Amino acid sequence: MEEGPRRRRPQPVSVATLVDRRTRYLRLVPLPEGHSAGQLRDALIVTLGTLPERARRSLTWDQGSEMARHHELAPYFTDGIFFARPGSPWERGTNENTNGLIRQYLPKRTNLSLHTADDLRVSELNDRPRKTLSWQTPAQAFAAALAL
Repeated sequence: MEEGPRRRRPQPVSVATLVDRRTRYLRLVPLPEGHSAGQLRDALIVTLGTLPERARRSLTWDQGSEMARHHELAPYFTDGIFFARPGSPWERGTNENTNGLIRQYLPKRTNLSLHTADDLRVSELNDRPRKTLSWQTPAQAFAAALAL
């Protein structure tokens, strides 16, 4: 019996979400090579470098193993990095809500490698008025917060 070359199923492309809790402004961080701790750290450093310091006060993460190198990201946050308790998604409510909104545009199991970086900017979410922001968009609220 001969065995030909095995076709590997393509690995799904992951994204990390950065959401400003006060303004609900969203940045999606593509992780095309996977979501190991090192890959996540490298991608976040690139994205965090594009944000002004006053937009990088703190970060709240869940307990995933991809967060293992959090200490290498700590210098980017003036108030530090915090971890939600296991099984406590309400401690990351803004992020959980935003993930649900993202699913309206990018359903689970969507092959993200078919989308460009511009697609992953999900400007629709940042331009969507929110009741919690007195019907401002996250983009408007974020710009106003940076102008202070």
